[in-house]
Amino acid sequence: MAQEIIMAGFGGQGIMLMGMLLSYAGMKEGKYVSWMPSYGPEMRGGTANCSVVVSDLPVASPVVTEPTTLVAMNRPSLEKFGPAVVQGGVIIINSSLVEKGSGRSDVRDLLVPANEIANELGNSRVANMVTLGTLVAATGCVSLEAVVDSLKKVLPEHRHDLIPVNKRALEKGFSLLS
Repeated sequence: MAQEIIMAGFGGQGIMLMGMLLSYAGMKEGKYVSWMPSYGPEMRGGTANCSVVVSDLPVASPVVTEPTTLVAMNRPSLEKFGPAVVQGGVIIINSSLVEKGSGRSDVRDLLVPANEIANELGNSRVANMVTLGTLVAATGCVSLEAVVDSLKKVLPEHRHDLIPVNKRALEKGFSLLS
């Protein structure tokens, strides 16, 4: 079965990193994957989203128009992509920045206080990893271990000192559904 995922927020929230990690984890597990980034011209603060497909079968197109899962790190992302999530899909909402759910009764809203959890872990920049951990728990599209193992591949070497806090954030996000 294919998971078609959109991750969205504003620049600087680590949206592309989440997508790359999920893609590498899928490849590590022998799955077919695609990753397609999209962002505005601004370096930070502009729009950022990426589409990821993780499948047991070859991926026909990297374009995701009807996601099975959405990670919305801010309100504009939820408003833009929330209506496109398929019936029975999952919407993971950063409740630190979005005060309410999707308003849909045909999807599963998961409200995750990602920024607060990241701050508790000592690094506000790992909010994205908290939501990625929740996505892995909610969808089962890849294992948490594969995502954690992919950190060394995706993070630049000069950021490898952040692997332990990223791992804790992934585990915390995952544990929210355990």
